Amino acid sequence: MTLPPARPATATARPRRVWLRMFLTGALLWVLAVVVTFVTGNPNLVPTVVLLGSFLVPVTFVAWAFGRRRSGEVTSELLFSTFVAGGVLGVLAASLLESYLLHPSAWLFAGVGLIEEAVKLAVLAVLTRHLRVKFATDGLVLGATVGFGFAAFESAGYAFTALFTERGLSLMDLVQTELLRGVLAPVGHGLWTAILGGVLFSASDHRHFALTLRLLLSYLGVALLHALWDAMHGIALVLTLLLTGTPWQYVQLEQGYQPQPTALQADVFTVLSWGGLALVSVIGVGWLLAVRARARRGERQAAVLWRIPAGRPPR
Repeated sequence: MTLPPARPATATARPRRVWLRMFLTGALLWVLAVVVTFVTGNPNLVPTVVLLGSFLVPVTFVAWAFGRRRSGEVTSELLFSTFVAGGVLGVLAASLLESYLLHPSAWLFAGVGLIEEAVKLAVLAVLTRHLRVKFATDGLVLGATVGFGFAAFESAGYAFTALFTERGLSLMDLVQTELLRGVLAPVGHGLWTAILGGVLFSASDHRHFALTLRLLLSYLGVALLHALWDAMHGIALVLTLLLTGTPWQYVQLEQGYQPQPTALQADVFTVLSWGGLALVSVIGVGWLLAVRARARRGERQAAVLWRIPAGRPPR
């Protein structure tokens, strides 16, 4: 195996917790942009609100992950290009494939999960194929970067769409959408693609990536988590109806009407919906930690073979 270059000296001198300062500064700027837009009603400020709100959490997590890279080949320039190119190419490719391949059905969300996770994995492999040594830890970092890039551009689209309502432009709907997606961002696209990145890099050498059974199963598992996440609203709705539905509500559904939910049903739906998302998140985080632990064990073993101190980039 060809050893990677040492981490640049400037990286060791980088101030700690840069990501925290980035988040606090970005959050303050976003709040100021929202307040000024509310006060002035200036539509020219809407793009500022959309971009700051959509990119704040993804960029913060990428900055946090950058400090945990293994190889000096993973530079800030590589992360920037991977974030932007991965996000844009991922969103465009997924949109094209979903438009032509998917149709309304019970399997719609399964198709979305399979397509989007395949696109992000392919983009990650293409953008990082030049790396001489592919540490699994770097795969986690770069996979998360592609995933958060995808999430940032996707969130910007959702926020922009939320602006337009039947009542006209609604800044409140835009802000609520950005807050919700910002809170959920750490356990979405970035998490799922980080898992795939760690598995992809762990089975690869310095020349090329390897398509293994573990990678295929991981891809299917991540796509399933993605599908469950997207479908959780509908799953919670069906479960609520099965658990608390009344005969009259079933009659209304058979007649093509939407029954009015009771207060109890609204509470049950909320618990099931958020509980389902929490369960998917816990499974994803646990899986990521397992991939990370396996990556560290493998790197420690390699460090012993090469007589390299574990946890430090080889020189």
